[in-house]
Amino acid sequence: MEETIAGAEAAKIPTQRGASLLETAIRYAEERHWDVVPGTWLEAAGWEQRCSCGNPVCAAPGAHPGRADWEAQATGSASVVRRMWQKQPRASILLPTGRTFDALSVPESAGFLALARMERMGLALGPVTLTPDRRMNFFVLPGAALKLPELVRGVGWSVESLDLVVLGEGAYVAAPPTRFGSLGAVQWACRPTVANRWLPDAEELISALAYACGRDR
Repeated sequence: MEETIAGAEAAKIPTQRGASLLETAIRYAEERHWDVVPGTWLEAAGWEQRCSCGNPVCAAPGAHPGRADWEAQATGSASVVRRMWQKQPRASILLPTGRTFDALSVPESAGFLALARMERMGLALGPVTLTPDRRMNFFVLPGAALKLPELVRGVGWSVESLDLVVLGEGAYVAAPPTRFGSLGAVQWACRPTVANRWLPDAEELISALAYACGRDR
């Protein structure tokens, strides 16, 4: 079982404090071979921080794509990443899903319950993010969206009855240390390490996640 946010400090990828967004984005591209894309950022507006998109009621201030063609912009080239963040050093770090990984997104409370259950089961996890809007994203092999309904039915639930969402092609996750307005920064609940470079299949995690989401209703 990989070290979680409650455990000892894990590997250096990435540091949550000290490293710039540019340095962290390059690490994701170089060390994990993930595509990354810059998103919006936070701008001071009096005593508040507002999203660079200009929407005063933005649902994810500083943590969403800033361009319609963001998917085409996403890259795994460290040199291109460097150029993009040099243009806007405060840009959030977004990781497109449906490429090297999908993400199973659940409420934070269900996510921590699932982590405890997975530890007891001895399951090997991939990286897991914890977002300030109280969601947890479990990284799994691509293709989870197609399999999810059947997998959930196989453990006695329906997709409609659970707050369990797959982020696949056309979606993204905000990566640490991206900030969501005044709510705080995205963190790793389970950090990327050499040991979890090989991601689990959704099928390996679905029982624990469905159980936790069912309990969390």
